[in-house]
Amino acid sequence: MGTLSYFANMSADGYTADAGGTFDWMAPSDEVLAFINEIETEVAVYVHGRRMYETMVYWETHDPGPDPNPHMTRYAEIWQGVEKVVASSSLPEEAVTSARTRIVRDLQLGELRRIANCAPGIVSVGGPTVAAELIRQGLVDDFRLFVYPEVVGGGLPALPPDARLSLRLVDARTFASGCVYLRYVPR
Repeated sequence: MGTLSYFANMSADGYTADAGGTFDWMAPSDEVLAFINEIETEVAVYVHGRRMYETMVYWETHDPGPDPNPHMTRYAEIWQGVEKVVASSSLPEEAVTSARTRIVRDLQLGELRRIANCAPGIVSVGGPTVAAELIRQGLVDDFRLFVYPEVVGGGLPALPPDARLSLRLVDARTFASGCVYLRYVPR
């Protein structure tokens, strides 16, 4: 039985993207990338909404260039080797350009729990829009949050503002860049 895990990169004030929709302020350092790669090797399935998929599909054809970053190259390998589910009612079929990817037009909570129960590892839910109802319903088994030392003043919240959960910290790590990794599970 897999774990339904919410992965999020966020500002210190809790946003995954600023009011302009950008997130370039959270570029991870090599140290953070190496750690992300460590924990991403546990992922069996990525579940993304349309916008997150459109951002992440870059890794399908990542070109390392003449001076490759080994951490980025490794992440591309991880991404390419994992099954992907895109929860979208509007993404055209032809826009799905990555291998091992399927669209689910109306992803119900029960179907997501079934995917998690059948997965041999972590089912990584990426994107606060897709994760919001799971969080509200208390269906997330594991929260993995990367908090960057930036305050952006508004935008897309990493966690739904109307959710109420009691969490227990099970892991934390700080990085030289000021980024902090926090892993929580429900109490």
